[in-house]
Amino acid sequence: MGNPLAADLDHILAHTAGLWDEFRGRRIFITGGTGFIGCWLLESFLWANDRLGLGASATVLTRDPESFRGKAPHLAAHPAIRLHTGDVRSFRYPDGQFSHVIHAASAARERPNEQDPLEMLDTIIAGTRQVLDFAVACGAGKFLLTSSGGVYGKQPPELPHLPETYAGGPDTMEPASAYREGKRLAELLCASYHSRYGLGTKIARGFAFVGPYLPLDAQYAIGSFIRDAISGRPIRVSGDGRPVRSYLYAADMAIWLWTILLKGQPGRPYNVGSEADLTVGDLAHRVAEAAGDARVEMAGRPEPGARAPRYVPSTARARAELGLEEWVPLDEAIRRTAEWAKKEAVR
Repeated sequence: MGNPLAADLDHILAHTAGLWDEFRGRRIFITGGTGFIGCWLLESFLWANDRLGLGASATVLTRDPESFRGKAPHLAAHPAIRLHTGDVRSFRYPDGQFSHVIHAASAARERPNEQDPLEMLDTIIAGTRQVLDFAVACGAGKFLLTSSGGVYGKQPPELPHLPETYAGGPDTMEPASAYREGKRLAELLCASYHSRYGLGTKIARGFAFVGPYLPLDAQYAIGSFIRDAISGRPIRVSGDGRPVRSYLYAADMAIWLWTILLKGQPGRPYNVGSEADLTVGDLAHRVAEAAGDARVEMAGRPEPGARAPRYVPSTARARAELGLEEWVPLDEAIRRTAEWAKKEAVR
């Protein structure tokens, strides 16, 4: 049985041509390899490794190897993958040298902001410091941090797209800012290690994504909409549908992340996302059309005179400096995600 993501993986390979030779015969280290972003990085790494004969390998830090084997057995069993058990804050360093380190671990889905913001901060900050120390110790030349657009705090309504130069930030008096503030400090650590040790730290500030491996049972609106549509239930919008978002397809996201790691300027952040904005209400209707003939139910009503909150990046820097684009349109991205989810439901 072939890889159901083959077309997406060929798409990634086509738009990263010329980058992969840097991995030839190398070992890379990845944290967060079992999550949404990590699975896409591993899928595309192995696809390139096998097709281009790179002879590379990836060591993946995981707290629960058995859970990963259950989720993605074809990844866990691949001969180029090594699973390394440990907590991101205290893992034992694997032996030998690694050329590239990707720190994609995130506790965002577990939502401990509400449960224990101190645990969230500790995981992000201590974890990032541990991975950076390891990168220095193992002789890595390049390091990628998957950060978040949340580092900007609330987007001003008069600013349609957030650029990397925007100097806003989360509310430090609000414990729910723990994840966003933790990512800000993680970025500062990366800048400090670049300055002190010459480590080639690259920062990818992720916004919203859609694609296979996206959890449909988490806090992501597009995931819950797709879940409702493919299960035959009405798509329920919990609010008034006015917030504005944008979504980048996961295969395009992988292209952006590999390009930032390998070609991005050290000590420089790059937004990763889509500029094609739409309201959450419009998104619900787009999902209803692309993923099934579902009805949309709006739980709230717009507040007269209130401005709609936005969370939309400017991607001018990534496009101008790295030649990146958004290739897969949203309706196609939703359709592919829904088809994947249907197949997974019966697997």
